[in-house]
Parts: sequence; structure tokens; C-alpha cells
Amino acid sequence: MGCITKHYLNRDTVLGVWKIEEDLPTLLSMVEMDAEDRKRYAVFRSTSRKIEFLSVRALLAELLGKDARIVYNKNNKPFIKDGSHFISITHSHKLTAILISRNERVGIDLEYMRTNINALAFKFLNKKEKVTRRWADRTYHLYIHWCAKETIYKICDKEGINIVKDITIEPFEVSESGEIRGGVKNERIDDQFTLYYSRYDNYAIVWTKKKHED
Repeated sequence: MGCITKHYLNRDTVLGVWKIEEDLPTLLSMVEMDAEDRKRYAVFRSTSRKIEFLSVRALLAELLGKDARIVYNKNNKPFIKDGSHFISITHSHKLTAILISRNERVGIDLEYMRTNINALAFKFLNKKEKVTRRWADRTYHLYIHWCAKETIYKICDKEGINIVKDITIEPFEVSESGEIRGGVKNERIDDQFTLYYSRYDNYAIVWTKKKHED
């Protein structure tokens, strides 16, 4: 199917989503890899990981053109090679998403929702965070928390952030889509973010952006 949405958040920021329905040979025919891409691609052993990698490059070409390239820093945070945009990447199950901006830091995370997240909540929630007791909404509410924390972690690009202790999502009433607040605080960083969430089929998606400060 390829690119299913290209949503302009403002004139300099765009969110793209790719639904993976292509097989590996098809995606390979759609993507032009440079030497660095081929080197990273060669490391992957599983077909699913190769498909994820190629879907990111295919979506990036849709958003910025076929010459756009991704590079990574020591923390494996992605950047656009020519420095023209900030970028954040996420993929889960059959969806890949990219958020890019010319002048704002960005973070995005999406997850395919499974009910067993209830048993894993202790791995990412802290005592300040509240989750609905309505069972019909609980899984989605938990995934919003998880995606929001991953989104903040990505936008901060700081080593040593503890997802449970350092990142807190303020209590909110869950709905199909909405705006929430979250922050990260430890001895190295103290920052607050407005985040936006929505549901697409059985996926939870959370993203944020913030003006870059040198």
C-alpha cells in the first residue's frame, strides 16, 4: 500500500505513515541505498527487520525525495544527513511512521496494541501516573502512556534517562485522540512537553514537537 497519510502539522513539519503490504523484493526495488545504507542493511538477519528498514527509506523518499539519507549518532538517534530536518522514526507490526521538521525537535512512537501490556505496566509506569479502571479503555490508556514516554525519550536524546523514574505523564481522561502533558526530570535534564495521541485501527500513536534551542 505504501504511504497512507502525509499530514502537515505546519508548513515545516510533516508526519508520514506507511502501511507495509509489500514483500521484500518489492521494497528493494523501490529504495535506492547508498553504501552506508547497504552496510546497515547487511547486518539484519530477519526478513521482517529488513522490511522495516526498507519501509523507513521508502517513506523518507516520499517525504523528502529519493536523495534524502539517514545517519545516526552514538546513541543511535537518527538525523537527516544534510542537516535540513529533525527526524523521529517508529515502526510496529505493519506500520512505519516518520515525523520530520525543519525547525523543531520531534519525537514519535506507535505501537500495535496487545492486551498483555497490563502485565507489563510496572515496567514503565510510576506512582504519579494514573490509568483508567474502565477495562474497555485500559489497554489503550496504557499504550498512550508507553508511547508518550518513548516519544519524550526520543526527543530528548539524552543518555541515562529512566523511563519509569524520570519521565512522568500527567493524568488525563482517555479518548480516541487528544492532547496530554508529560515531562522528564533528572540531574541532567528538566523539560516539559505537550504531546498528541490518536488511535489508528489497533495502533496507538503519540507525537510531540518543540522549538529547537541551541
